Amino acid sequence: MTADSTPASPPGVLRIGNASGFYGDRFDALREMLTGGPLDVLTGDYLAELTMLILGRDRRKNPDAGYAKTFLRQLEEGLGLAHERGVRIVTNAGGLNPAGLAAAVRALAARVGVPVRVAHVEGDDLLARGGWGDGVLTANAYLGGAGIAACLRAGADVVVTGRVTDAALVTGPAAAHFGWDLDAPGHPDRPGCLDALAGAVVAGHVLECGTQATGGNYSFFARHDTGGRDTRGHDTRGHDTRGHDTRGHDMRRPGFPLAEIHADGSAVITKHDGTGGMVDIGTVTAQLLYETGGARYAGPDVTARLDTVRLDQDGPDRVRISGVRGEPPPPALKVGLNRLGGLRNEIVFVLTGLDIDAKARLVHGQMEDALAGRRPAEVRWELARTDRPDADTEETASALLRLVVRDSDPEVVGRAVSGAAIELALGSYPGFHVTAPPGNGVPYGVFESAYVDASEVAHTAVLPDGRRLTVPAPLRTKALEPVDAPPLPEPLPAGLPTRRAPLGLVVGARSGDKGGDANVGVWARSEDGWRWLAHQLTTDRFRELIPESRELTVVRHLLPRLRAVNFTVEGLLGEGVAAQARFDPQAKALGEWLRARYADIPEVLL
Repeated sequence: MTADSTPASPPGVLRIGNASGFYGDRFDALREMLTGGPLDVLTGDYLAELTMLILGRDRRKNPDAGYAKTFLRQLEEGLGLAHERGVRIVTNAGGLNPAGLAAAVRALAARVGVPVRVAHVEGDDLLARGGWGDGVLTANAYLGGAGIAACLRAGADVVVTGRVTDAALVTGPAAAHFGWDLDAPGHPDRPGCLDALAGAVVAGHVLECGTQATGGNYSFFARHDTGGRDTRGHDTRGHDTRGHDTRGHDMRRPGFPLAEIHADGSAVITKHDGTGGMVDIGTVTAQLLYETGGARYAGPDVTARLDTVRLDQDGPDRVRISGVRGEPPPPALKVGLNRLGGLRNEIVFVLTGLDIDAKARLVHGQMEDALAGRRPAEVRWELARTDRPDADTEETASALLRLVVRDSDPEVVGRAVSGAAIELALGSYPGFHVTAPPGNGVPYGVFESAYVDASEVAHTAVLPDGRRLTVPAPLRTKALEPVDAPPLPEPLPAGLPTRRAPLGLVVGARSGDKGGDANVGVWARSEDGWRWLAHQLTTDRFRELIPESRELTVVRHLLPRLRAVNFTVEGLLGEGVAAQARFDPQAKALGEWLRARYADIPEVLL
């Protein structure tokens, strides 16, 4: 932020760190990243589909709201640290009100006495455009990084955006630093620009979820959480033949990730020295598969080809990303729509001890009779058999019967439901109790996607001096088309001895949500494991292992360079996370459930 500050990185390298993966992430991360080691740019990702709904409800109550207030509190200390160290800050914490957050940052800077130049990016908010249907609270286009780049080129120290793609927080600073032309990435005079942009998109996707790149939510965390020693006290530092880190690590508090980006778009993913967690090919592969689909990963700046990504271990806690190819972006921008879908209520009955099924049938019938007069539009029951025989605690002797109702009428889903449940307390199954007192229905949201031509969106950079700069749409675009399926690897020899065991002994997984769809990425840790995985985990086998998916469309994508298969399960999550349609509404643990399912696995892999 200061003209005389010492550059954090060697020539030709831009060090971009991340300090937030969602609204509510570790509060101290911004300070930890600024004090933990050298950086040029620090990003913060605060937005998700559910976050936009929350901010939309805030804005409806107060037009001056609509941004992530946590970011401001983090800046009370962090702004001075960033100024001292010459670190620029780029964040999408502006949410639905980037201009309001930019003004609040200026006021904070004046109050704490830190001279900063603040800019913001707007134009994503399309709610006033109309035509989105009834009850829509938010309508925001996913912008690219060109507006961010324009703000940084104009000397901004802090750039605040609304709804940009998560990767734009990296492509924007990289484009500004290296001179990439984000306004016209498909220009024939700049043929290498698309590949460089695509490399930055991949690096941005790895960084966007914070500690998920450094061992958080990682399938094989238990194999590494040894503090640097195995169970017999031997030093475990090193890497296996694939480059997976085999050292012990403290997984209790993973450090946040950073990327060392080069002018050709290649990057090294790492973290500050001395921080917890780890960075190896496995942790980076897991994040690359998170909430993606096929080989073409489309964005407003470029379409990155995930089937070209090459990962190499570059040393302890360093993974190099190279070889990424890029294609022109699609002509349309995705628009995220959030609306209130109605109200929901939930009752969880606790069933303890013997006759669990009979107890469930009794209370189910009693509640159905009580609801018959004014039955909610949607009624769902689910019995979770969490009970164990001969359990030594009451909790482990109990199962949970969950009733969820939805309707647009608050009276139908309110005390009419919870009151009816409580009225059964002395006249139902033995041991009757519920997990929460009766309550009214609460609003739930519905997420939908729409698309508009990029040329119709007023992508605007508001520079530190107040000038407004219109960011043009890309000159060259390319409609998305499926990629031809790559050839399968040679299968393992027939007749190998097998053992029935959990899939997770040989494969990792990472899962998540995209609106109402779920994504499950599965990868192998060895070449033989990949040969087995590619042939065994077909869409039909996936449906067998995940019964919820049997009546749904399941699409499988092969990514041989990552030794991975990526599944999209269409409609598994209903109307999106805010609708709370299933036990795990964001499918965060779907991959771990899959890893826990048993299969006949060749013993050579175990």
